[in-house]
Amino acid sequence: MGRAAAEEVLTWRYPPPYDLYNLSEDPGLLLAIFTDPTYGYFELRAGAALVGFCCFGAESQIQGGDYTAPALDVGIAIHPDQTGRGYGREYMRAVLDFGCQHFHPPAFRLTVATFNLRARRLYIALGFRSVQRFTSPISGQEYVVMLGPVTPPMPCPAAPD
Repeated sequence: MGRAAAEEVLTWRYPPPYDLYNLSEDPGLLLAIFTDPTYGYFELRAGAALVGFCCFGAESQIQGGDYTAPALDVGIAIHPDQTGRGYGREYMRAVLDFGCQHFHPPAFRLTVATFNLRARRLYIALGFRSVQRFTSPISGQEYVVMLGPVTPPMPCPAAPD
């Protein structure tokens, strides 16, 4: 993720109950994390517009969850103005396709707040299933861990030799 996109993301504010997703950590630290390629953050764009961002791996995990099953963890955030407008499937499909092409995972894994029924319905429609519920020891928020296949709508390309 580039610096300009990271700075923009820091200004995003979601209404309750989605305000759980508002970024409240130290802005300097977040900028460093978002722009450091080792953390795996990527911009999600529709044309020139920044409509979201995603991350892969440990950055997508929430403390308290069981992440031992072999899968690629995926995190996604959509611009507050874009949520609830019917773009979720398109945006999530783009993120999963990107994950397939770059990481060649055996499966995908998402962690989502239990109250976020919109996201959970989308993930179920994309073939994900709930495998665990837990409460974060940090926030007290309840989460669901979901596993999904890499096949819909097409299999990931084979990893290069």
